[in-house]
Formats: sequence, C-alpha cells, structure tokens
Amino acid sequence: MFSIGIVIFDDVEILDFSGPYEVFSTAARVHARLPAAQTLFRCFLIADEMRPIHTRGGMRVLPDCVLVPSADIDVLIVPGGDVSLVLNNPAVINWIAAQAGNAMITASVCTGAFLLARAGLLNGLQATTHWQDIDEMQAAFPAVTVRPDVPWIDCGAIVTSAGIAAGIDMSLHLVERLAGGQLAHATAKQMEYRWNPYGTDNSAAATDSRLYFAA
Repeated sequence: MFSIGIVIFDDVEILDFSGPYEVFSTAARVHARLPAAQTLFRCFLIADEMRPIHTRGGMRVLPDCVLVPSADIDVLIVPGGDVSLVLNNPAVINWIAAQAGNAMITASVCTGAFLLARAGLLNGLQATTHWQDIDEMQAAFPAVTVRPDVPWIDCGAIVTSAGIAAGIDMSLHLVERLAGGQLAHATAKQMEYRWNPYGTDNSAAATDSRLYFAA
C-alpha cells in the first residue's frame, strides 16, 4: 500500500489538492475490483494545524492530520494556490524538505512548485508551474530551470506539474509509474477524464520503478 499525503493550507486551490486525491482514490477503487486485491493507495490531507482550512475558492476543508512523521508518507503532494503566506511559514517549508528525504516521490501542482523550490528541492532540476507564474518563479529561483508548455516534469524523486488541472495528468502519470499503465488508463476511464500522458520524464529509473498491474 502506498500512502499519499496531500498538504493543504489557507488559500490552496481546490482542484490542486482534490484532483490528485480523486485520481489516487479512484485508482484504489479500480484496483480493488481484482480478486483478493489489497488496498493500493491511501490518501489523507495534512495541515500545520487541526482546523478548517479556507481554500481559495471559499470551500472549507478539514485536514486528517497535522504535519506527520516522514515515515508515514510514500508520496507527498504539494498543491498550489495563493502561496504567499505559506511560502514564508518555516514550519511547513522545513517539514516539506524533511519529507523529501524519506518519501519515494515528492510532487507539486501549480504554484506548489514555489514551496518545493523554497525548500531547496528543485535546485539544478527542471520544473514547471502555472503558466502565469513561470517568469516569477524563474526570477525567484535561478537555480531551477523552469519550463513552460509541459503538463508535468518527472525528475525521479521530484515531480512538478503545470497549473490546476495539470495535477490530474501528473497524478495519473504517478499511478502509471507506481502501479502500471493499465491501472492509470482504467482510472482515467472511470473518471471519464481525457488524460494527457505526455509530459517530460527525466527519470532514468522511471520505467524500472513501475510495478506490474494485471487487469
């Protein structure tokens, strides 16, 4: 079983966190149809405090837990939104940096890439973010090669996606990477989502790390 921890914070973009949550939870349901299948993905929301989180769209969301130990997370998803406040929250930034040392994959959606960059996780790597924020991110973090016009970039332990809905494409890619293409395509079909699987894969070990999924 892979544990999927998704960070939320005030002014988080709703689809940035709910899109990946839907992908992994749907993949778990599709996988569960197999005979004697065990739970494949377990999703949970993480915040720095146990209180209602006010999203950018006005929805209020309750986290499942506060900043958990790194051993409890296999895949960490860092969404975006208005990150101006959380970008200057050292408790969250330091926690993200610590998770990356132990998680299999640390991934960002949209402006969540700014949080990974602030945590020092993108130095020397290619990354992407929302198209409106490409120039700002490149200026703020010159050690990162920020690329436009790609839905996601896989650098192995670090994966970034473009804005909002691109996080769904990235999450389906991560399902493919962790559990195989058959499950990823079946998940997209179950969601009635037209998946764009063609991002940029810079991970030399990506193919070898995939687990076979028998439909």
